[in-house]
Amino acid sequence: MYKLIAIITASLFAFASGFNASARETVNPLKDVNANKITLTYAEAITSGNTDFNKHLFTADFQHLNSASNEVSDRAAYLGFLKANKGVKYNCSTDYEILDQAGKTSVAKVSMKFETFTRVDYITMVQSADGWKISKVVTTYP
Repeated sequence: MYKLIAIITASLFAFASGFNASARETVNPLKDVNANKITLTYAEAITSGNTDFNKHLFTADFQHLNSASNEVSDRAAYLGFLKANKGVKYNCSTDYEILDQAGKTSVAKVSMKFETFTRVDYITMVQSADGWKISKVVTTYP
């Protein structure tokens, strides 16, 4: 009987600990920030390798298009790219601006000027109950 009580107690403790851990992971620290802050967070992820908020930045149906190669990536592939570049700091000057914001949609531009070329990301964002999220990025090299 003692072993049965110990097993049940241990199982309940493990269940409660696992439940609490999963509840903490679902909290979105970017939920109450504006589109400007989402754009800045994206720019930091790209240029400074800051991966702290990447899982909260993108919608489930996120799409990245590289206009130079016509390569299209989904959310998982792009998060993998960002994770692979964690901590990598690009030697470029960066600026960003909100180009348009109407209702629950926003379009922003992030420019990264390197010594020999410029990369420009056009970012489409949508606002939902979970806050602003990036739904599409189109990368160009003008």
